[in-house]
Amino acid sequence: MHNDHFSRHAQQVLTVAHGRDPSSDPSIARSWLRCLEDYHLDPAQTIAPTVLEHGRLLESRERLQQVLHIAGSEMNSLHQQLSGAGHAVLLTDARGVILNCVTAPTERKIFERAGLWLGADWSEACEGTNGIGTCLVERQSLTIHRDEHFRGRHTGLTCSASPVFDPHGDLLAVLDVSSAREAVSRQSQFHTMALVNLSAKMIESCYFLRHFENHWLLRFHLQAESVGLFSEGLLAFDAEGRICAVNQSALNLLGQLRGNLQGQPVEAFFDCSLDQLLGRASANATASWPLRTRDGRHLFAALRGQVRNAPPQFAKTPVSPNLSDICLGDPALQSDFRKALRVFERDVPLLINGETGSGKEVFAKAVHHASQRANKAFVALNCAAIPESLIESELFGYRGGSFTGARKEGMHGKLQQADGGTLFLDEIGDMPLALQTRLLRVLEDRLVVPIGGEPQPVNVRIISATHRDLLAHVASGSFREDLYYRLNGLEVALPPLRERGDKAQLLAFLLADEASEQAVMLDEKARQALLDYAWPGNVRQLRNVLRTLAALCEDGRIRFDDLPAFIRQAKSAAALEPSSGSCLDDAERLALLAALNQQGWHMTHTAAYLGVSRNTLYRKLRKHDIERGSLG
Repeated sequence: MHNDHFSRHAQQVLTVAHGRDPSSDPSIARSWLRCLEDYHLDPAQTIAPTVLEHGRLLESRERLQQVLHIAGSEMNSLHQQLSGAGHAVLLTDARGVILNCVTAPTERKIFERAGLWLGADWSEACEGTNGIGTCLVERQSLTIHRDEHFRGRHTGLTCSASPVFDPHGDLLAVLDVSSAREAVSRQSQFHTMALVNLSAKMIESCYFLRHFENHWLLRFHLQAESVGLFSEGLLAFDAEGRICAVNQSALNLLGQLRGNLQGQPVEAFFDCSLDQLLGRASANATASWPLRTRDGRHLFAALRGQVRNAPPQFAKTPVSPNLSDICLGDPALQSDFRKALRVFERDVPLLINGETGSGKEVFAKAVHHASQRANKAFVALNCAAIPESLIESELFGYRGGSFTGARKEGMHGKLQQADGGTLFLDEIGDMPLALQTRLLRVLEDRLVVPIGGEPQPVNVRIISATHRDLLAHVASGSFREDLYYRLNGLEVALPPLRERGDKAQLLAFLLADEASEQAVMLDEKARQALLDYAWPGNVRQLRNVLRTLAALCEDGRIRFDDLPAFIRQAKSAAALEPSSGSCLDDAERLALLAALNQQGWHMTHTAAYLGVSRNTLYRKLRKHDIERGSLG
């Protein structure tokens, strides 16, 4: 059966590639012809993809480390927006090698059988016509749907890919969403392609902003309200006013070619002097102002840079917590933050527990930035997002030549990168048991031993996080008990969004952050719907929805009808609450006390008996002011 399918597909490839089917897509026909004549590929051949050696893959990941860090959250967001199931979100380098993959754990094997391995080379020269490889050649967004793939073995896939360019216009990466479902139609991919494009532009813009954070950065657009959005033009220039880089939107808005701009004085293109331009600078570029080009185009712009004539700002240790990047309107959360900061300053490890998307990394960063180590590195490692075979190298690093494919100069691991600062270990419950032993030794000896290397001293503080019940993992033998107690100097239980007391403040905080300089208002009905929604994806899901709403908002106002259907159609959480709140609270308090007494006040057993997480149990105890010895 498979042989018949491959034979029919191969015949179709030959017919289209040689121009005997005028109805075919010209871009597909061009790609198929390249595969036959330039790469000499056989569409019926069923060989497995080429996969990079371990060391080469680590080297490729290190080269794009900043891109991977930026893209990580965007890929998770994209996976959630696509409802997750049946999709793999992939990021490759400019050669088409897969460097990161986000998919449901239960579906990982499906995509691996399709050849979507970490380290697999999906260039057109290796795998023929496919979303990643053909996107690299065509340098544009495209969808390759099932039989449009060159190789017969890939015709079960549908792939939508978008290029990610660096600030100089060179290909940096490819963002791809692949599906192995049979029911995927080409029309259904329009929505997927739009989301992939948006995410790729977000990654491009974030990379540009971070890459030139020490330069003057001009942000501009035709509309004032669009300055700060992903469609804005970005132009970086140095202290002498010479243009260092521009993004594609800037070229489109200025009507210029890249070669005409780079290295030229910025005042040659705008109708003002360099001094006048720099006089408009602000540290955060929060307000836009009119700017005219030399050829008469009218734009609105904001300039990020040091304010002129202001005394130089020297970095100093914050006297009080800097909470500009986190909303702590919930009193319990405020209290937890203060406790976390106090113990962190005493080198006591923190363990943050909370549901997926509840903001564990944001909380950890806020603790770091409010501490004495604010000016040192904050290095994050997601133990669940990196394959087991790579975690050891990522965490401990390796000495040059220590294994086949290793870089001759070696590689610093996350522990060494965080020396003097903070290492954040996300999803610590997914760390392999063998590495738990090595990590425990580092925490006790303050020495890290790279693969094939000698012990090196490190001065690092640890914040770890998980959404799992680690004590249950200890009981099952999948997590070391001694490591658990070593990491759990203080456990902070982050509440899910639905239980936070500062939802209204958080909503306003996130909307202002996602809207950037754009003024966006929420209609009361839309605001109430957002507050009433249960948010199973927590703060991350809320941020993603607000980001999309802000990007699509055209008149500065978000209305109820602008909200996603799943929010508009949801029942109000307030409407579902019983009116006799005090009676319900009393009954809940009595039930908690009865369960605690029955289980001998053993928290893990009590949580299991009640069918809730330990985090939820602790929150309920705080809510009802229950301590050991309380009377019913």
